[in-house]
Amino acid sequence: MPSRPPRNSVFSAAFVRTPDGWKGAEVDLSEAEIVDDLGDAVQEHLGLNGDELALLCVEVEDEWFAIVRYQGDLEPRTFLSDAHAGLSDGLGELFTELAGVAVDKDTPDLGVRPAGDFELLEDLGLSSDELVELSMEEGALPGDTLSVIAERMAFADELDRLR
Repeated sequence: MPSRPPRNSVFSAAFVRTPDGWKGAEVDLSEAEIVDDLGDAVQEHLGLNGDELALLCVEVEDEWFAIVRYQGDLEPRTFLSDAHAGLSDGLGELFTELAGVAVDKDTPDLGVRPAGDFELLEDLGLSSDELVELSMEEGALPGDTLSVIAERMAFADELDRLR
């Protein structure tokens, strides 16, 4: 596989839902080269062993964020705050691929365009409309938006602990 350009500043953490609440761990994605590497990293860092519900939250500088939902043998579900993330670096390419987004490098950037599965958090209390609205809020940084989402999902304390 060709070498990837250097990555921007990245924070990534995964959270698993347990009977006692959410537990989190920082996840190193620096070695991820294919989309399966993302799920493998989550499983390794959280010690998953079954049908647990896990969320991978990634923020790249002030550019974009992604949330990937893993649950047992189901296909991962991905929300990406900006479909143009794949143009920024190799990690963005992986998330656009996982979200099923085809980025057209010839199309002019028309601003933030969320993509992927807008409903991945609905059963956890965050509607697709709210998720899109949060991700498109003018002036909000990806880290701030993930903090609001974490608060709504009840894992904000774990997220803050890992930052």
